[in-house]
Amino acid sequence: MPPPPIRRLRDLTRYRSDLVAARTAEKSRVEKLLEAQIKLSVVATDIFGVSGRDMLAALVAGERDPKILAQLARKTVRKKYSLLEEAFTGYFTDHHGFLLAQMLHRVDAITADIAALDARVEAEAAPFAPAIARLDEIPGISLVAVHAILAEIGVDMTRFPTAGHLVSWAKYAPGVSESAGKKKGRNSTGRGNPYLAAILGNAAAAAAKTDTFLGDRYRRLARRRGSRKANVAIARSILVVIWHLLSDPQARYADLGPDYYTRRADPDRRRREHVRQLEALGYTVYLERAA
Repeated sequence: MPPPPIRRLRDLTRYRSDLVAARTAEKSRVEKLLEAQIKLSVVATDIFGVSGRDMLAALVAGERDPKILAQLARKTVRKKYSLLEEAFTGYFTDHHGFLLAQMLHRVDAITADIAALDARVEAEAAPFAPAIARLDEIPGISLVAVHAILAEIGVDMTRFPTAGHLVSWAKYAPGVSESAGKKKGRNSTGRGNPYLAAILGNAAAAAAKTDTFLGDRYRRLARRRGSRKANVAIARSILVVIWHLLSDPQARYADLGPDYYTRRADPDRRRREHVRQLEALGYTVYLERAA
């Protein structure tokens, strides 16, 4: 049972996560409604951006002229004027406008609720500012993610004697079922905390796009094991880093660099590996060191 401050923070972050999911579902309903009538989402990448919201507001207000609607585009979207004009040439009635208005109102209401929750989360998380500052340095982790992670695991790591205990509790350690010498299952990690798993998965996906050690490790693993297993591996690495940072208040995150594996590679081993691969293809290899 975590202490009251962590429990309060957990209530807020979990409710925020639920609201974000509800807003995403409502946005999907908007896209589904439009897709059946007009093809705005085919042209505009984000129909909830500035240009998209202006166009949707005009539709709700009763505007049906494709040329006028396309004129509302801004910046890069405006370059697609002809495509936008074609996209708005569809069967969109006042009935659809009413439904769209209700959906947009719901999206805006949820967005306002999320903003209110963010302010309350900031206030509740203020006592943990030093820990938050350290965790915020990890690639792929945003401030929102840090708040949610602390809400799920707390700041007291004495309950987890080692990083492995935390990883096992979070179900990021592969489990192997064995009976009579035969392994069963696919080494799945099992079902852990769904809120923590979602946060770590998103953080791993964000870290994979960075030019850091974690990003390079993800790309190396994804080539050999696939993106899903690579994401789980990076999420596990992030969780291990979090344990060390919370266990030692003096510890700070230091990136090993995207060339970490290259710097540690043994030249002789790499040469033997390349020779072996060429010989496997039927070549006879003679090596001569360049001057």
